[in-house]
Amino acid sequence: MTSNFSYFARPLRTALLPLVAALVLAGCASTGEVSTGITTPVQFKEQTAKGAAAVTTNAAPAQAAGNWWVAFNDPVLDELVERAAVNNTSVQQAAARLGEARALARTVDADRSVQVGLGAGASRQAGIDRNLSNKPSTLLNAGASVSYEVDLFGKLSGASNAASLDAQSREALLQSARLLVQAETAQTYLSVRALDAERALVREQVDAYADTLRLTERRFKAGDLAELDVARVQTEVAATESDALALDRQRALLEHALAVLTGDVASNFAMHSGEWSTALPAIPVGLPSTVLERRPDIAAAQRSMEAAQARLGVAKTAWFPTIALTGGGGYASSDLSDLFKWSARSWGIGALLSLPLLDGGRREAGVLGASAQLDGALASYREQVLVAFREVEDQLASLRLLQEQSDVQARAVASSRRATVLSDSRYRNGYVSQLDLLDARRSELRNRRLALQVKAAQYQATVGLIKALGGGWDVPAVVAANATVKG
Repeated sequence: MTSNFSYFARPLRTALLPLVAALVLAGCASTGEVSTGITTPVQFKEQTAKGAAAVTTNAAPAQAAGNWWVAFNDPVLDELVERAAVNNTSVQQAAARLGEARALARTVDADRSVQVGLGAGASRQAGIDRNLSNKPSTLLNAGASVSYEVDLFGKLSGASNAASLDAQSREALLQSARLLVQAETAQTYLSVRALDAERALVREQVDAYADTLRLTERRFKAGDLAELDVARVQTEVAATESDALALDRQRALLEHALAVLTGDVASNFAMHSGEWSTALPAIPVGLPSTVLERRPDIAAAQRSMEAAQARLGVAKTAWFPTIALTGGGGYASSDLSDLFKWSARSWGIGALLSLPLLDGGRREAGVLGASAQLDGALASYREQVLVAFREVEDQLASLRLLQEQSDVQARAVASSRRATVLSDSRYRNGYVSQLDLLDARRSELRNRRLALQVKAAQYQATVGLIKALGGGWDVPAVVAANATVKG
Protein backbone atom coordinates (compact mmCIF):
# COMPACT_ATOMS: atom_id res chain seq x y z
CA MET A 1 0.00 0.00 0.00
CA THR A 2 2.81 2.33 0.84
CA SER A 3 4.70 1.53 -2.32
CA ASN A 4 1.63 2.18 -4.43
CA PHE A 5 1.13 5.56 -2.78
CA SER A 6 4.76 6.51 -3.40
CA TYR A 7 4.41 5.39 -6.99
CA PHE A 8 1.58 7.87 -7.58
CA ALA A 9 2.98 10.61 -5.29
CA ARG A 10 6.24 11.07 -7.20
CA PRO A 11 4.57 12.18 -10.46
CA LEU A 12 2.21 14.38 -8.46
CA ARG A 13 5.09 16.14 -6.70
CA THR A 14 6.84 16.61 -10.01
CA ALA A 15 3.73 18.14 -11.56
CA LEU A 16 3.21 20.55 -8.64
CA LEU A 17 6.86 21.62 -8.41
CA PRO A 18 6.49 24.71 -10.70
CA LEU A 19 3.47 25.84 -8.71
CA VAL A 20 5.25 25.43 -5.37
CA ALA A 21 8.25 27.34 -6.67
CA ALA A 22 6.02 30.10 -7.94
CA LEU A 23 4.32 30.38 -4.56
CA VAL A 24 7.69 30.66 -2.84
CA LEU A 25 8.80 33.41 -5.23
CA ALA A 26 5.50 35.29 -5.28
CA GLY A 27 6.86 37.94 -2.96
CA CYS A 28 9.41 38.88 -5.60
CA ALA A 29 6.65 40.43 -7.71
CA SER A 30 6.55 43.38 -5.35
CA THR A 31 9.02 46.11 -6.16
CA GLY A 32 8.90 47.70 -2.71
CA GLU A 33 9.35 51.38 -2.00
CA VAL A 34 11.26 53.48 -4.50
CA SER A 35 13.45 56.21 -3.07
CA THR A 36 13.38 59.47 -5.01
CA GLY A 37 16.65 60.63 -3.45
CA ILE A 38 15.52 64.27 -3.39
CA THR A 39 16.45 66.36 -0.37
CA THR A 40 14.78 69.75 -0.16
CA PRO A 41 15.30 72.73 2.16
CA VAL A 42 12.66 73.68 4.72
CA GLN A 43 12.27 77.12 3.14
CA PHE A 44 13.29 78.77 -0.09
CA LYS A 45 16.70 80.39 -0.35
CA GLU A 46 15.25 83.79 -1.17
CA GLN A 47 13.17 83.82 2.02
CA THR A 48 15.42 82.26 4.60
CA ALA A 49 18.94 82.50 5.93
CA LYS A 50 21.64 80.20 4.64
CA GLY A 51 22.32 76.91 6.37
CA ALA A 52 18.68 75.92 7.00
CA ALA A 53 17.98 72.32 7.95
CA ALA A 54 17.11 69.95 5.12
CA VAL A 55 14.30 67.37 4.97
CA THR A 56 13.21 64.84 2.39
CA THR A 57 9.62 65.33 1.20
CA ASN A 58 7.23 63.33 -0.93
CA ALA A 59 4.46 64.77 -3.05
CA ALA A 60 0.96 64.79 -1.55
CA PRO A 61 -2.20 64.24 -3.59
CA ALA A 62 -2.84 67.11 -5.98
CA GLN A 63 -4.94 69.86 -4.41
CA ALA A 64 -7.28 71.92 -6.54
CA ALA A 65 -5.97 75.47 -6.74
CA GLY A 66 -8.30 78.10 -5.34
CA ASN A 67 -9.46 81.29 -6.98
CA TRP A 68 -6.07 82.90 -6.53
CA TRP A 69 -6.74 85.61 -9.13
CA VAL A 70 -9.32 87.35 -6.91
CA ALA A 71 -6.39 88.66 -4.84
CA PHE A 72 -5.70 91.09 -7.69
CA ASN A 73 -9.13 92.69 -7.11
CA ASP A 74 -9.90 93.17 -10.80
CA PRO A 75 -13.42 92.20 -12.02
CA VAL A 76 -12.33 92.06 -15.66
CA LEU A 77 -9.50 89.69 -14.77
CA ASP A 78 -11.91 87.51 -12.78
CA GLU A 79 -14.25 87.19 -15.75
CA LEU A 80 -11.49 86.38 -18.24
CA VAL A 81 -9.84 83.73 -16.06
CA GLU A 82 -13.15 82.02 -15.31
CA ARG A 83 -14.02 81.96 -19.01
CA ALA A 84 -10.62 80.52 -19.89
CA ALA A 85 -10.92 77.76 -17.28
CA VAL A 86 -14.08 76.51 -19.03
CA ASN A 87 -13.67 77.38 -22.72
CA ASN A 88 -9.94 76.97 -23.29
CA THR A 89 -9.24 74.17 -25.76
CA SER A 90 -6.13 72.96 -23.93
CA VAL A 91 -8.20 72.43 -20.79
CA GLN A 92 -10.87 70.63 -22.79
CA GLN A 93 -8.26 68.35 -24.35
CA ALA A 94 -6.84 67.54 -20.91
CA ALA A 95 -10.35 66.76 -19.66
CA ALA A 96 -10.90 64.42 -22.59
CA ARG A 97 -7.62 62.61 -21.87
CA LEU A 98 -8.71 62.22 -18.27
CA GLY A 99 -11.99 60.65 -19.38
CA GLU A 100 -10.08 58.28 -21.63
CA ALA A 101 -7.75 57.27 -18.79
CA ARG A 102 -10.66 56.63 -16.44
CA ALA A 103 -12.41 54.49 -19.04
CA LEU A 104 -9.23 52.49 -19.56
CA ALA A 105 -8.89 51.99 -15.81
CA ARG A 106 -12.42 50.57 -15.68
CA THR A 107 -11.62 48.27 -18.60
CA VAL A 108 -8.50 46.90 -16.90
CA ASP A 109 -10.29 46.50 -13.58
CA ALA A 110 -13.03 44.50 -15.29
CA ASP A 111 -10.54 41.68 -15.88
CA ARG A 112 -10.61 40.96 -12.14
CA SER A 113 -14.33 40.19 -12.16
CA VAL A 114 -16.17 37.01 -13.03
CA GLN A 115 -16.98 36.91 -16.72
CA VAL A 116 -20.46 35.58 -17.51
CA GLY A 117 -21.85 35.12 -20.98
CA LEU A 118 -24.86 33.67 -22.75
CA GLY A 119 -24.74 31.89 -26.06
CA ALA A 120 -26.89 30.01 -28.51
CA GLY A 121 -26.11 28.35 -31.80
CA ALA A 122 -27.14 25.94 -34.48
CA SER A 123 -25.02 23.72 -36.71
CA ARG A 124 -25.73 21.37 -39.63
CA GLN A 125 -23.42 18.35 -39.82
CA ALA A 126 -23.07 15.01 -41.61
CA GLY A 127 -20.75 11.98 -41.46
CA ILE A 128 -19.84 12.41 -37.83
CA ASP A 129 -20.35 8.74 -36.92
CA ARG A 130 -19.64 5.98 -39.45
CA ASN A 131 -22.11 3.67 -37.72
CA LEU A 132 -24.93 6.08 -38.40
CA SER A 133 -26.41 7.38 -41.57
CA ASN A 134 -24.56 10.04 -43.47
CA LYS A 135 -27.77 11.98 -43.57
CA PRO A 136 -27.15 15.58 -42.39
CA SER A 137 -28.44 16.45 -38.92
CA THR A 138 -28.99 19.69 -37.07
CA LEU A 139 -27.59 20.38 -33.61
CA LEU A 140 -29.07 23.20 -31.52
CA ASN A 141 -27.50 24.49 -28.30
CA ALA A 142 -28.09 27.24 -25.74
CA GLY A 143 -26.33 27.89 -22.48
CA ALA A 144 -24.24 30.10 -20.23
CA SER A 145 -20.52 30.27 -19.59
CA VAL A 146 -18.60 31.47 -16.56
CA SER A 147 -14.87 32.20 -16.34
CA TYR A 148 -12.64 33.64 -13.67
CA GLU A 149 -8.90 34.11 -13.51
CA VAL A 150 -7.48 33.58 -10.05
CA ASP A 151 -5.26 36.55 -9.22
CA LEU A 152 -2.91 34.47 -7.12
CA PHE A 153 0.22 36.52 -7.77
CA GLY A 154 -1.27 40.02 -8.12
CA LYS A 155 -1.05 40.31 -11.88
CA LEU A 156 -4.57 41.63 -12.36
CA SER A 157 -4.62 43.78 -9.24
CA GLY A 158 -1.27 45.28 -10.22
CA ALA A 159 -2.49 46.15 -13.70
CA SER A 160 -5.66 47.65 -12.24
CA ASN A 161 -3.64 49.70 -9.75
CA ALA A 162 -1.34 50.97 -12.51
CA ALA A 163 -4.30 52.05 -14.64
CA SER A 164 -5.89 53.77 -11.66
CA LEU A 165 -2.65 55.66 -10.99
CA ASP A 166 -2.53 56.68 -14.64
CA ALA A 167 -6.02 58.12 -14.27
CA GLN A 168 -4.94 60.02 -11.14
CA SER A 169 -1.96 61.36 -13.08
CA ARG A 170 -4.28 62.56 -15.84
CA GLU A 171 -6.49 64.21 -13.25
CA ALA A 172 -3.50 66.08 -11.85
CA LEU A 173 -2.46 67.05 -15.39
CA LEU A 174 -5.95 68.47 -15.95
CA GLN A 175 -5.48 70.63 -12.85
CA SER A 176 -2.06 71.61 -14.16
CA ALA A 177 -3.54 72.59 -17.54
CA ARG A 178 -6.16 74.73 -15.81
CA LEU A 179 -3.52 76.43 -13.69
CA LEU A 180 -1.28 77.12 -16.69
CA VAL A 181 -4.17 78.56 -18.70
CA GLN A 182 -5.35 80.68 -15.76
CA ALA A 183 -1.84 82.03 -15.19
CA GLU A 184 -1.25 82.71 -18.88
CA THR A 185 -4.61 84.48 -19.13
CA ALA A 186 -3.79 86.64 -16.13
CA GLN A 187 -0.32 87.48 -17.44
CA THR A 188 -1.66 88.33 -20.89
CA TYR A 189 -4.39 90.54 -19.43
CA LEU A 190 -1.90 92.34 -17.19
CA SER A 191 0.38 92.86 -20.19
CA VAL A 192 -2.51 94.49 -22.04
CA ARG A 193 -3.21 96.80 -19.11
CA ALA A 194 0.47 97.70 -18.84
CA LEU A 195 0.56 98.51 -22.55
CA ASP A 196 -2.55 100.67 -22.16
CA ALA A 197 -0.77 102.71 -19.50
CA GLU A 198 2.40 102.97 -21.58
CA ARG A 199 0.44 103.89 -24.71
CA ALA A 200 -1.36 106.65 -22.81
CA LEU A 201 1.99 107.98 -21.61
CA VAL A 202 3.54 107.94 -25.08
CA ARG A 203 0.44 109.50 -26.68
CA GLU A 204 0.55 112.22 -24.04
CA GLN A 205 4.14 112.90 -25.00
CA VAL A 206 3.20 112.97 -28.70
CA ASP A 207 0.60 115.66 -27.97
CA ALA A 208 3.15 117.64 -25.97
CA TYR A 209 5.69 117.46 -28.79
CA ALA A 210 2.97 118.47 -31.26
CA ASP A 211 2.21 121.61 -29.20
CA THR A 212 5.92 122.37 -29.08
CA LEU A 213 6.15 121.88 -32.84
CA ARG A 214 3.32 124.35 -33.50
CA LEU A 215 4.96 126.93 -31.25
CA THR A 216 8.34 126.36 -32.89
CA GLU A 217 6.90 126.72 -36.40
CA ARG A 218 5.26 130.03 -35.46
CA ARG A 219 8.53 131.34 -34.05
CA PHE A 220 10.34 130.09 -37.15
CA LYS A 221 7.93 131.99 -39.39
CA ALA A 222 8.44 135.04 -37.22
CA GLY A 223 12.19 134.71 -37.68
CA ASP A 224 12.98 133.99 -34.03
CA LEU A 225 14.25 130.44 -34.62
CA ALA A 226 16.25 128.63 -37.26
CA GLU A 227 14.89 125.82 -39.42
CA LEU A 228 17.13 123.40 -37.52
CA ASP A 229 14.98 123.87 -34.41
CA VAL A 230 11.87 122.96 -36.38
CA ALA A 231 13.51 119.85 -37.80
CA ARG A 232 14.55 118.69 -34.33
CA VAL A 233 11.03 118.93 -32.97
CA GLN A 234 9.59 117.27 -36.07
CA THR A 235 12.01 114.37 -35.50
CA GLU A 236 10.86 113.96 -31.89
CA VAL A 237 7.19 114.03 -32.92
CA ALA A 238 7.67 111.37 -35.62
CA ALA A 239 9.87 109.11 -33.48
CA THR A 240 7.52 109.25 -30.49
CA GLU A 241 4.48 108.58 -32.70
CA SER A 242 6.30 105.59 -34.20
CA ASP A 243 6.80 104.23 -30.65
CA ALA A 244 3.09 104.71 -29.99
CA LEU A 245 2.17 102.75 -33.12
CA ALA A 246 4.53 99.94 -32.12
CA LEU A 247 2.75 99.72 -28.77
CA ASP A 248 -0.61 99.65 -30.58
CA ARG A 249 0.59 96.68 -32.60
CA GLN A 250 1.76 94.82 -29.49
CA ARG A 251 -1.58 95.41 -27.80
CA ALA A 252 -3.50 94.07 -30.81
CA LEU A 253 -1.45 90.87 -30.78
CA LEU A 254 -1.96 90.40 -27.04
CA GLU A 255 -5.69 90.97 -27.43
CA HIS A 256 -5.82 88.23 -30.07
CA ALA A 257 -3.87 85.89 -27.80
CA LEU A 258 -6.33 86.63 -25.00
CA ALA A 259 -9.20 85.68 -27.30
CA VAL A 260 -7.66 82.25 -27.97
CA LEU A 261 -7.02 81.69 -24.25
CA THR A 262 -10.67 82.36 -23.44
CA GLY A 263 -11.89 80.13 -26.27
CA ASP A 264 -13.19 82.97 -28.43
CA VAL A 265 -12.61 83.96 -32.05
CA ALA A 266 -10.11 86.80 -32.36
CA SER A 267 -12.40 88.60 -34.82
CA ASN A 268 -15.21 88.69 -32.24
CA PHE A 269 -13.13 89.52 -29.18
CA ALA A 270 -12.39 93.03 -28.01
CA MET A 271 -11.12 94.45 -24.74
CA HIS A 272 -11.47 98.16 -24.31
CA SER A 273 -8.67 100.24 -22.89
CA GLY A 274 -9.05 100.89 -19.20
CA GLU A 275 -7.29 102.18 -16.15
CA TRP A 276 -4.64 99.93 -14.69
CA SER A 277 -6.06 99.65 -11.18
CA THR A 278 -5.23 96.00 -10.54
CA ALA A 279 -4.00 95.35 -7.00
CA LEU A 280 -0.63 93.69 -6.42
CA PRO A 281 -0.87 90.93 -3.77
CA ALA A 282 1.77 90.86 -1.06
CA ILE A 283 3.98 87.77 -0.78
CA PRO A 284 3.96 86.25 2.73
CA VAL A 285 7.28 85.95 4.49
CA GLY A 286 8.76 82.52 5.21
CA LEU A 287 7.07 80.35 2.61
CA PRO A 288 7.85 76.68 3.44
CA SER A 289 9.01 74.45 0.63
CA THR A 290 6.16 72.03 1.41
CA VAL A 291 3.79 74.29 -0.55
CA LEU A 292 5.27 72.71 -3.67
CA GLU A 293 3.47 69.51 -2.75
CA ARG A 294 0.28 71.11 -4.07
CA ARG A 295 1.73 71.53 -7.56
CA PRO A 296 -0.37 69.31 -9.83
CA ASP A 297 2.47 68.57 -12.23
CA ILE A 298 4.56 67.14 -9.36
CA ALA A 299 1.61 65.05 -8.22
CA ALA A 300 1.14 63.81 -11.80
CA ALA A 301 4.81 62.87 -12.06
CA GLN A 302 4.63 60.95 -8.80
CA ARG A 303 1.51 59.06 -9.89
CA SER A 304 3.23 58.15 -13.15
CA MET A 305 6.23 56.89 -11.17
CA GLU A 306 3.97 54.78 -8.95
CA ALA A 307 2.18 53.41 -12.02
CA ALA A 308 5.52 52.42 -13.55
CA GLN A 309 6.42 50.72 -10.28
CA ALA A 310 3.15 48.77 -10.35
CA ARG A 311 3.77 47.72 -13.96
CA LEU A 312 7.19 46.42 -13.00
CA GLY A 313 5.47 44.19 -10.47
CA VAL A 314 3.04 43.02 -13.16
CA ALA A 315 5.93 42.23 -15.49
CA LYS A 316 7.53 40.07 -12.81
CA THR A 317 4.34 38.02 -12.44
CA ALA A 318 4.89 36.72 -15.98
CA TRP A 319 7.26 34.17 -14.41
CA PHE A 320 4.42 32.69 -12.37
CA PRO A 321 1.67 30.35 -13.60
CA THR A 322 -1.78 31.50 -14.63
CA ILE A 323 -4.79 29.78 -13.09
CA ALA A 324 -8.18 30.11 -14.78
CA LEU A 325 -11.47 28.58 -13.67
CA THR A 326 -14.17 27.95 -16.27
CA GLY A 327 -17.66 26.57 -16.17
CA GLY A 328 -20.56 26.23 -18.49
CA GLY A 329 -24.01 24.77 -18.65
CA GLY A 330 -26.92 24.62 -21.02
CA TYR A 331 -28.87 22.46 -23.38
CA ALA A 332 -28.13 20.72 -26.68
CA SER A 333 -30.54 18.87 -28.94
CA SER A 334 -31.13 18.07 -32.58
CA ASP A 335 -34.79 19.00 -32.20
CA LEU A 336 -35.87 22.51 -31.28
CA SER A 337 -38.84 21.18 -29.30
CA ASP A 338 -36.52 19.09 -27.11
CA LEU A 339 -33.87 21.78 -26.63
CA PHE A 340 -34.88 22.87 -23.13
CA LYS A 341 -35.89 19.46 -21.78
CA TRP A 342 -34.08 18.14 -18.71
CA SER A 343 -32.72 15.23 -20.69
CA ALA A 344 -30.97 17.64 -23.07
CA ARG A 345 -29.00 19.36 -20.37
CA SER A 346 -25.20 19.56 -20.43
CA TRP A 347 -22.59 21.12 -18.16
CA GLY A 348 -18.90 21.24 -17.53
CA ILE A 349 -16.31 22.82 -15.25
CA GLY A 350 -12.59 23.11 -15.63
CA ALA A 351 -9.41 24.58 -14.26
CA LEU A 352 -6.40 25.54 -16.32
CA LEU A 353 -2.88 26.02 -14.97
CA SER A 354 -0.42 27.37 -17.50
CA LEU A 355 3.23 28.18 -17.03
CA PRO A 356 5.46 28.98 -19.99
CA LEU A 357 8.88 27.37 -19.85
CA LEU A 358 10.72 28.68 -22.91
CA ASP A 359 9.73 31.99 -24.46
CA GLY A 360 12.96 33.16 -26.07
CA GLY A 361 13.58 35.76 -23.34
CA ARG A 362 10.22 37.53 -23.74
CA ARG A 363 9.46 37.67 -19.99
CA GLU A 364 12.94 38.85 -19.10
CA ALA A 365 12.71 41.55 -21.74
CA GLY A 366 9.35 42.61 -20.31
CA VAL A 367 10.84 42.99 -16.83
CA LEU A 368 13.83 44.93 -18.17
CA GLY A 369 11.52 47.21 -20.16
CA ALA A 370 9.28 47.87 -17.14
CA SER A 371 12.35 48.57 -15.01
CA ALA A 372 13.62 51.06 -17.57
CA GLN A 373 10.22 52.76 -17.61
CA LEU A 374 10.36 53.06 -13.83
CA ASP A 375 13.84 54.61 -14.05
CA GLY A 376 12.55 57.09 -16.61
CA ALA A 377 9.49 57.96 -14.51
CA LEU A 378 11.71 58.46 -11.45
CA ALA A 379 14.03 60.76 -13.40
CA SER A 380 11.02 62.67 -14.71
CA TYR A 381 9.72 63.12 -11.17
CA ARG A 382 13.10 64.33 -9.94
CA GLU A 383 13.32 66.76 -12.84
CA GLN A 384 9.83 68.10 -12.09
CA VAL A 385 10.77 68.77 -8.48
CA LEU A 386 14.03 70.46 -9.46
CA VAL A 387 12.24 72.62 -12.03
CA ALA A 388 9.62 73.56 -9.45
CA PHE A 389 12.26 74.81 -7.02
CA ARG A 390 14.03 76.69 -9.79
CA GLU A 391 10.80 78.41 -10.88
CA VAL A 392 9.94 79.48 -7.34
CA GLU A 393 13.45 80.76 -6.64
CA ASP A 394 13.43 82.59 -10.01
CA GLN A 395 10.21 84.43 -9.21
CA LEU A 396 11.16 85.20 -5.61
CA ALA A 397 14.50 86.61 -6.77
CA SER A 398 12.75 88.57 -9.51
CA LEU A 399 10.26 90.09 -7.07
CA ARG A 400 12.99 91.07 -4.62
CA LEU A 401 15.18 92.68 -7.27
CA LEU A 402 12.25 94.27 -9.08
CA GLN A 403 11.19 95.96 -5.85
CA GLU A 404 14.67 97.39 -5.46
CA GLN A 405 14.67 98.42 -9.13
CA SER A 406 11.27 100.06 -8.70
CA ASP A 407 12.53 102.17 -5.82
CA VAL A 408 15.59 103.27 -7.79
CA GLN A 409 13.53 103.93 -10.91
CA ALA A 410 11.09 106.06 -8.93
CA ARG A 411 13.98 108.31 -7.96
CA ALA A 412 15.06 108.45 -11.61
CA VAL A 413 11.55 109.52 -12.66
CA ALA A 414 11.42 112.24 -10.01
CA SER A 415 14.85 113.56 -11.04
CA SER A 416 14.02 113.53 -14.76
CA ARG A 417 10.76 115.39 -14.15
CA ARG A 418 12.61 118.04 -12.17
CA ALA A 419 15.20 118.30 -14.97
CA THR A 420 12.42 118.84 -17.52
CA VAL A 421 10.83 121.60 -15.45
CA LEU A 422 14.18 123.37 -15.00
CA SER A 423 15.13 122.98 -18.67
CA ASP A 424 11.78 124.38 -19.79
CA SER A 425 12.17 127.38 -17.52
CA ARG A 426 15.73 128.06 -18.63
CA TYR A 427 14.76 127.60 -22.28
CA ARG A 428 11.97 130.15 -21.99
CA ASN A 429 14.42 132.60 -20.44
CA GLY A 430 17.00 131.93 -23.12
CA TYR A 431 19.61 130.28 -20.94
CA VAL A 432 19.66 126.89 -22.70
CA SER A 433 19.02 125.76 -26.23
CA GLN A 434 16.02 123.84 -27.49
CA LEU A 435 18.23 120.77 -27.81
CA ASP A 436 18.73 120.72 -24.02
CA LEU A 437 14.96 120.87 -23.48
CA LEU A 438 14.33 118.03 -25.93
CA ASP A 439 16.97 115.90 -24.23
CA ALA A 440 15.33 116.49 -20.84
CA ARG A 441 11.89 115.53 -22.15
CA ARG A 442 13.26 112.47 -23.89
CA SER A 443 14.98 111.36 -20.67
CA GLU A 444 11.80 111.86 -18.65
CA LEU A 445 9.74 109.82 -21.12
CA ARG A 446 12.30 107.02 -21.12
CA ASN A 447 12.39 106.84 -17.32
CA ARG A 448 8.62 106.94 -16.96
CA ARG A 449 8.27 104.11 -19.49
CA LEU A 450 10.92 102.10 -17.66
CA ALA A 451 9.01 102.61 -14.41
CA LEU A 452 5.87 101.24 -16.05
CA GLN A 453 7.78 98.28 -17.43
CA VAL A 454 9.23 97.48 -14.00
CA LYS A 455 5.75 97.65 -12.52
CA ALA A 456 4.45 95.31 -15.23
CA ALA A 457 7.32 92.91 -14.51
CA GLN A 458 6.34 92.85 -10.83
CA TYR A 459 2.82 91.75 -11.76
CA GLN A 460 4.14 89.13 -14.15
CA ALA A 461 6.52 87.75 -11.52
CA THR A 462 3.73 87.61 -8.94
CA VAL A 463 1.53 85.55 -11.25
CA GLY A 464 4.57 83.44 -12.12
CA LEU A 465 5.20 82.77 -8.43
CA ILE A 466 1.58 81.78 -7.87
CA LYS A 467 1.81 79.37 -10.78
CA ALA A 468 5.14 77.98 -9.53
CA LEU A 469 3.62 77.37 -6.10
CA GLY A 470 0.75 75.41 -7.61
CA GLY A 471 -1.97 78.05 -7.37
CA GLY A 472 -1.12 80.35 -4.49
CA TRP A 473 0.13 80.11 -0.96
CA ASP A 474 -3.14 80.32 1.00
CA VAL A 475 -3.14 76.71 2.23
CA PRO A 476 -3.22 75.26 5.79
CA ALA A 477 0.27 73.82 5.31
CA VAL A 478 1.68 77.35 4.92
CA VAL A 479 0.03 78.58 8.07
CA ALA A 480 1.19 75.60 10.10
CA ALA A 481 4.73 75.76 8.75
CA ASN A 482 4.97 79.49 9.42
CA ALA A 483 3.82 78.92 12.98
CA THR A 484 6.48 76.23 13.40
CA VAL A 485 9.21 78.46 11.96
CA LYS A 486 8.24 81.41 14.15
CA GLY A 487 8.03 79.17 17.20
